[in-house]
Amino acid sequence: MKTEANSIERLFSDGERDSYDAIVVGSGYGGSVAACRLAMAGVKVCLCEKGRRWEAQDFPTNCFQIMSTLRVEDSKTLGVSLGPEDALFQVYEQGDSLAAVACGLGGGSLVNAGVMIPTPVRARKNPKWPKDWETDWDSCEASASVMLGVQSVPVKFPNAKVMEDAIEEENKESSSRPVNLSVNFDIEGLPFDSVKRQTTGSCLACGNCLSGCPYNAKNSTDKNYAGCVVKTGCQVQYVVRNQDDFCDKLGMGNKRRWLVYFTETDHVSTDFVILSAGVFGTASILYQSQMRGLKLSESLGSGFSTNGNAVAYVSGSPAPLNSYALDRKQLFKVPFQERPGPSISSVYTSSLGYSIQGAVLPTSYPSLLFKGFTTYGWPTSFWLLHEVMDKLKNIIGVKSSQAVVLNAMGYDQSDGRITFNKDTNKISFSPPHDPLLSQKVQAFQKITRKLGGTLFMSRYRSTAVHLLGGCNASLDPSSGLCNPSGRVFDLVSSNSVHPGLYVCDASLVPCSVGINPALTIASVAEHVSRHLVQEVHQFKSKKPTLYEHKIAESYPESAMDRNSDSDHINTVLIKETLSGYVGGMPCTAHLKMNMDSGGRKKRDGIRWITGDPDPLLRGKVGGFVEFKALEMDNLHVIDGEVDLCLVNERTPFTQYMHYKLLLAASSGSRYILEGRKTMNPGFLGLYILSESTTLQVTFRKVSDNSKPGEMVNLRGRLNISMAEILKSLISLEGNLKGQFLSLFLQSLLRTYVLQIPRSSCKDSLAFNFCQKPYPDGSLHEIVTEDGFTISCWQWKCHQTTGRPEIQKQLYPVLLLNGYFAESYWLPMEPNDLVRTLLGEGHDTWVLQPRSHPSNPSNSFTIEDIGKYDIPAAIEKIRKFHGPSTKVHVVAHCAGGMAIHIALMGGFVPAAHIASLSCTNTAMFFKVTALTRVKMWLPLLPISMLILGKDKTLPLYEKSDSSYRHRLLRSIARFVPRNERCTCSECEVVSGIFGNIFWHENISPSMHHRINKDKDNLPVLPMAAFPHLRKICNTGYIVDSNGKNSYLIHPERMALPTLYISGGRTLLVMPETSFLANNFMKLHQPGFRHERVIVDGFGHSDLLIGEEAYKKVFPHILDHIRLAEGEGTGSRIKDTRKNYKDHLLWGNDPYDEDIGGFEKWVPPLVTLLLVFLFFAMLVSLVL
Repeated sequence: MKTEANSIERLFSDGERDSYDAIVVGSGYGGSVAACRLAMAGVKVCLCEKGRRWEAQDFPTNCFQIMSTLRVEDSKTLGVSLGPEDALFQVYEQGDSLAAVACGLGGGSLVNAGVMIPTPVRARKNPKWPKDWETDWDSCEASASVMLGVQSVPVKFPNAKVMEDAIEEENKESSSRPVNLSVNFDIEGLPFDSVKRQTTGSCLACGNCLSGCPYNAKNSTDKNYAGCVVKTGCQVQYVVRNQDDFCDKLGMGNKRRWLVYFTETDHVSTDFVILSAGVFGTASILYQSQMRGLKLSESLGSGFSTNGNAVAYVSGSPAPLNSYALDRKQLFKVPFQERPGPSISSVYTSSLGYSIQGAVLPTSYPSLLFKGFTTYGWPTSFWLLHEVMDKLKNIIGVKSSQAVVLNAMGYDQSDGRITFNKDTNKISFSPPHDPLLSQKVQAFQKITRKLGGTLFMSRYRSTAVHLLGGCNASLDPSSGLCNPSGRVFDLVSSNSVHPGLYVCDASLVPCSVGINPALTIASVAEHVSRHLVQEVHQFKSKKPTLYEHKIAESYPESAMDRNSDSDHINTVLIKETLSGYVGGMPCTAHLKMNMDSGGRKKRDGIRWITGDPDPLLRGKVGGFVEFKALEMDNLHVIDGEVDLCLVNERTPFTQYMHYKLLLAASSGSRYILEGRKTMNPGFLGLYILSESTTLQVTFRKVSDNSKPGEMVNLRGRLNISMAEILKSLISLEGNLKGQFLSLFLQSLLRTYVLQIPRSSCKDSLAFNFCQKPYPDGSLHEIVTEDGFTISCWQWKCHQTTGRPEIQKQLYPVLLLNGYFAESYWLPMEPNDLVRTLLGEGHDTWVLQPRSHPSNPSNSFTIEDIGKYDIPAAIEKIRKFHGPSTKVHVVAHCAGGMAIHIALMGGFVPAAHIASLSCTNTAMFFKVTALTRVKMWLPLLPISMLILGKDKTLPLYEKSDSSYRHRLLRSIARFVPRNERCTCSECEVVSGIFGNIFWHENISPSMHHRINKDKDNLPVLPMAAFPHLRKICNTGYIVDSNGKNSYLIHPERMALPTLYISGGRTLLVMPETSFLANNFMKLHQPGFRHERVIVDGFGHSDLLIGEEAYKKVFPHILDHIRLAEGEGTGSRIKDTRKNYKDHLLWGNDPYDEDIGGFEKWVPPLVTLLLVFLFFAMLVSLVL
């Protein structure tokens, strides 16, 4: 049956998921031996069985009951499956072929005849038969016989007598042999386990063996699991290598070698996996594992054999066959010797190479099944008339005719094939060629002539119940999947194997054996188990146990069956399909999310108050990803997690939906797809639809065998459509789906409507500020040409450069901040740009112009900074270091606009500048839709009107603040923004400017300094805002009157440039650096010009972000180093590349914020509403 994840959760507790040394999959003749031998050797072993446990009273006893225990898989004709997935009888129909297997704890031993015949010499001399098996075959066969409690039939029953006479008279070349069965006839002194004797009844010769013994007399393999933990109702789907590097990347923290998956989202781990799920089951597991990267031999599925099976039914015979089974009412009316006996009690072997057995028909088998629906009659085909006459005889009391099932086995070519349909995830098979089929049919006809009656033969070319092969044992992977010890070949080399992965069932047998193969399979399992136990002990001796086993030490108690019966399903299953483009290539993710309610302790009301997300909004992810441009086959999710309400303490108002998937390809490569939906509460929730349906993803290859050129690191966007959302809602499963929807909607309500933070601001004095002493600096006061006093900090480099190849004195660096905030000198942070540049050997200067809070001016423009402040600072540096000195300039935001004004206005000669590096600024200044709307509306003029004559706004609440300042701060807090904060000062700044950084990129200490350190940002000089508005509206630098006085002089920009933009757009779009870089390549092709997009960063966090020193600073340092190496006046000689590059004036591939009309609607609507409120409030105040 298809195991639900909640069932697996109950079957395997948290302490058990990695506590087993070995897991055996399947409980037939192979799995039972492996599990028993491992348990006897002291190995912690768990046996997993797809089916249920069947007790004697559970087996069907009439035709109505047997229909409920039957499942038919028709994969070719109709492509449908009928019947329960854990049905006792599993019938596979493939056009002209039919195969039947059993499902349940005990496998085929539950419903076969229990015939135990030693493997014929002919089979053991087959060239395909592994020679290694012969070294201990006799001892393995003896051990298996003891384990299965093999006994001889004590009585020759009527069926055996009649069949013996009929076959010997018709076929003089045939011979009969005594039959041993794994059936208890209550004979004393037998050498099998006394515990089994106590749990096994005595055979009553009822003849119902083929539908399951109702008297518990069969020594089936479900009675052989002493000391082994058994889990029923869990079907293994596939196994995956658990590689440590992938586990570490995902934080899985699991060191077992193998992951065994029951569903796409649930697995357990172990060091040894023994696949014993039967021929079809084992092949299916391996095919699905191969789809997930397990390297297997191409011989998987080949060498399939049906053991020369052919089945017929003789009905209407006057002979005293007595081959109808007896029910409980009839049983004790008939003496033991006259009863039908076991289903098969005699075997007749022909010298031509096949055997025929007569079998008793159980009471539960419908005779119509053998009389026309699946057979045809010989010599007459009037099967329906034949059935009616039998019923009439029974009604009027006339002695009814007799019947018998004929079962033939022989030697086929073992050239069948098992395949796997990836679309339906179902096994298909083609039977082998049987050269003896016509002889078997002729033998059936001869027997029918002797017995009388009608012969009903199968309509199918192949009808089989004894399946062999598909994972053949061989000496090398070219002719088999496993070596003779059952270890699965790896493709690394001809003799390499997958460590810890075994096959131990009928799949290993490479050829037909000509007789009932049960004892052969058990003997092969004994051989494999000896090598398996030896390897387990060697492995455990080399690797100390790292796991605290939480299994009960008492084996009989631990061996109890754990099934999946439960009245409650505390999970919700969601199906979600997202489509889009990753790296510019189409990609579709088909996901199944299993949301688990485990760990729910707090009541909903308490969670609502504290803001803690409910566990039901977190879960595991399965499914697959279609990415044909990268891998032709689907990429399967082998480990995934999702959190639909992830909260970051740095962004308490923002709700994230986080996806993290480990993907495996059939090629063996593995990838990590990580995505996030970011839901910010701004704009009155108008972005709720686009934000909740858009997954920003990164896609990277993590396979350890990749060459450097093969590494993949892509970005993209996946969306879920409204149609897919509707499908997801309709397909929700689980009894908590109503509660899940309620919790999910509550989270959206809290985020977008109520806007309640989920955690408090972390700003406090308890932060871990950097304890490293900051280098001593000097403050220089400078009087500009217009008489205004500014200041400039200087840090001298007292160490030699860290680059031994550079012996000369390096040029100093001038750092230009943004409009008013400090971005370079950060004493509380362990890494800032000042420290970094000093470590490189550069004297470092930080300008504090008239816009800085230390030198606030009440009347200035951005042009004044470029015209007066920057020239004065550079002149001061050149006087200090010498007239031949050049200066490297690093500028941010408004500082970048000012340096371009200084250069293109001719106020600073380009010859004085060694290099220019700009972050989110240039001669162009393209802002986001929100900022454009704010600048377009008359919000700024009204703000200036509110301020009155005093254009300097105190950012902190003061008792002596004017009502104008308090009013403007209050209004600023209501202005929509991308990201909200619990800190009042942060809300004021972001209301005026817009968000200048993404909070998750900023350390708590940095956030504290920006918003709580009154010495850092005491006031905000707003006098230059009207000029800043003109620049934002035009999109490039203009003079204070709004005229284009600077872009018309590109010849003045003769210097190398670097323009850096944040990949996660905030305030300024990447189009700024795109246009600037192309502008410079067009007008100054002789110099080096570079552009860098740094993923994950917004605006100021490019410089003050916690990870800026690793992801941003290296680009600036490389640019400065190259400029130092080029020397004075050096120009790039090869300008051909630059000429080609500057022609690329198409859309910026990095700019994801251009969008269409939908990008402008939410900010436009919300800001219009704010403006109306704003205007009304001003009219009342003023």
